[in-house]
Amino acid sequence: MKYYIIVGEASGDLHGSNLMKSLRQQDPEAQFRFWGGDLMEAVGGEQVMHYKERAIMGFTEVIKKLGTALKNIKYCKEDIVQYQPDALIFMDYSGFNLRIAKWAKPQGFNTHYYISPQVWASRESRVKTIKANINHMYVILPFVKDFYEQKHNYPVDFVGHPIIDAIDQHQQVDHVAFLKEYQLDDRPLIALLPGSRKQEISKMLGVMLQMVDQYPDYQFLIAGSPGQEASFYKPFLKKNVTLVMNRTYDILSLCHAALVTSGTATLETALFKVPQVVCYKGSSISYRIAKLIIKLDYISLVNLIMDKMVVTELIQTDFNATNLKKELDMILNPTQRNRIFADYYELEKRLGGIGASDKVASLIIKNSQK
Repeated sequence: MKYYIIVGEASGDLHGSNLMKSLRQQDPEAQFRFWGGDLMEAVGGEQVMHYKERAIMGFTEVIKKLGTALKNIKYCKEDIVQYQPDALIFMDYSGFNLRIAKWAKPQGFNTHYYISPQVWASRESRVKTIKANINHMYVILPFVKDFYEQKHNYPVDFVGHPIIDAIDQHQQVDHVAFLKEYQLDDRPLIALLPGSRKQEISKMLGVMLQMVDQYPDYQFLIAGSPGQEASFYKPFLKKNVTLVMNRTYDILSLCHAALVTSGTATLETALFKVPQVVCYKGSSISYRIAKLIIKLDYISLVNLIMDKMVVTELIQTDFNATNLKKELDMILNPTQRNRIFADYYELEKRLGGIGASDKVASLIIKNSQK
């Protein structure tokens, strides 16, 4: 069958590539055309546009680049018509994908959504659009299945979280070799995960790096995003800070603690059993708008899934050097770390185990043959 897949960022590229591998295993004749990234391109098929060319963050940035976004939507529709896929697969990236879905379903295309838009967090009215324009929804968080089925009478499939697959496939890095490669000594490592987009990286690292001089007994590693060039990070480098590009899982497998920008990385950090402080700071305008439309008790996936405060969240004005040092001291304390580890193991149980990519691939194939 012919599959057309649309993702919009680095995490989508990772999960999209694993989905493509599973589809190919179950459908050896699979053909792919996609809006993705390097990992999806490595699997094979035809890439329409790289996610780096489409990265937009925040409400004000969306307004500035509205013309380009509209051109991309128009081109995507034309490209789908020309390709005539058996399955049109959306992954997260809701602003773009829901517009395409609203057009595609009436055109007769079989629409699948893997990794639901965060309608449970904000703009719940979009559920109406999803129900009208998505033939099959596959969710990766247990509470999202309850949200759709119990609150909105919309049947969906819970397939487990693909991050568990990605981590399960990760080969443990040699600790000694890693330290030697990056000219590090044997002091414990603290990871800095500042996000994937330039705007957020700049905001987050400005505060995170204030910790370096206060913890001389530790070494700090910046996890460089695959969506950025190494040169972008050079102004942030200083003594006792090392940049490691495109090796976030290697870093997390070796680190003692982490300072993490809110997003998927909080869940990855938890599954690697690394105590963390969750951080977020956006533009004042974007934050004020977000406060009006987002109605959640927590911002990190760890706390949302567990429905309690497992990891501390420092948001906007609370994200400052004083608070960050206090919380970093806490997660370096053995008693606090043991409590976090216990919650992390319970979190992993709730996510459903390995096999998300295989499960969703099987359902997409089945649902595309009807």
